[in-house]
Amino acid sequence: MHAGDDTGSLEEATGDFVAARPQLFGIAYRVLGSAVEAEDVLQEAWLRWQNADRTGVREPAAFLATITTRLAINVAQSARVRREAYVGPWLPEPVDTSVDPQVGAERAEAVELAVLLLLEKLNPVERAAYVLREAFDYPYRQVADILETSETNTRQLVSRARRHLAAERREPVSPADHRRLMDVFLVAARTGDLAVLEDVLAADVVSYADGGGVRGASRIPVVGRAHVSRYLAAFAPRFWPGSDVRWVEANGRPAVLVSSGTGPVALLSVDASAEGIERLMWVMNPAKLAPYVASLDG
Repeated sequence: MHAGDDTGSLEEATGDFVAARPQLFGIAYRVLGSAVEAEDVLQEAWLRWQNADRTGVREPAAFLATITTRLAINVAQSARVRREAYVGPWLPEPVDTSVDPQVGAERAEAVELAVLLLLEKLNPVERAAYVLREAFDYPYRQVADILETSETNTRQLVSRARRHLAAERREPVSPADHRRLMDVFLVAARTGDLAVLEDVLAADVVSYADGGGVRGASRIPVVGRAHVSRYLAAFAPRFWPGSDVRWVEANGRPAVLVSSGTGPVALLSVDASAEGIERLMWVMNPAKLAPYVASLDG
């Protein structure tokens, strides 16, 4: 009889975890900017949930969100040290949002690559506070409990994160304008058309190429309209001929997957405002590209 009860309670625990899983992934992914690290966090959360005394847990989803957030903060703290040793610019790992546009959240907040990149400058607790409040609409009291801090401090953490994003990023354009800008940019980049490139790029544009030391990507961000235009025009003859371009969706925005005969080479995402393209984000690290491509064709 006792074994049967155990099985029943494990089935229930499994059901609770599976139901909460999209949200748990959404929290961990936003705090970490990495789908691979988020999956590791979920694995650990599942083990802890299995081994927890679940009899007193009235709200499994809230309990699981707490475990997941705290684990993600711990991983983010150690990830910061690893990222300092990363070769070249670090970009978040892209996710395919075509199936779940919000990635498990109430709102598609803090899922765009540009936002995840900017959140990287915050400490992990500020980042978690912002994510729980803005993407998941958790009440401040609940965020405070999860982060083991006061409600007043939680409000300060969230407003600091909001200020940081507002200071670093202009208002993004509509999805239609975003796609149009990318279309024009792509033609100009492939043909090395300097005049058109300069027309679509914002004055303070930054191009980040995340090759993780594996690919022939620029080891430092390229900054400013003139530099970025010349850089793109210079590598156009080497990069584009013989490559195949496929429109995809990544992190809630249209993106372009560039492949050559040997397979995927880069995923290009842009951040654009009324001023033009603000950030070019080239994910070229095979460790980040492979899971994204697998999810597209899965």
